[in-house]
Amino acid sequence: MKSINDINEFYELTDQPKPILLDFYADWCGPCQTLMPTIEKISLEFQDDIEVRKVNVDQNRELATKFGVRSIPSLFFLKGDKILDRTVGLVTTNTLIEKVNNMIT
Repeated sequence: MKSINDINEFYELTDQPKPILLDFYADWCGPCQTLMPTIEKISLEFQDDIEVRKVNVDQNRELATKFGVRSIPSLFFLKGDKILDRTVGLVTTNTLIEKVNNMIT
């Protein structure tokens, strides 16, 4: 799964037509590590429909600040640069699949 390393990569990503799922995380965050396999599964299952990107909050504070991330994991569901939905904390696979399906329909 690809990462966003700076805010310029984010703006380039928003120029493409696919919806985007941003996963704000940190390597030291236990819930983030627990959620990672689910995010990877979503990334593979919906690879033709959405772009999934990870954003390390310790390495990309500018983007975390732009989105007002205060708790991790935080997931943002976007079309372009418009936020359609978001979650904070651990969520189930079924919840994420439902949110992705809502984003792509």
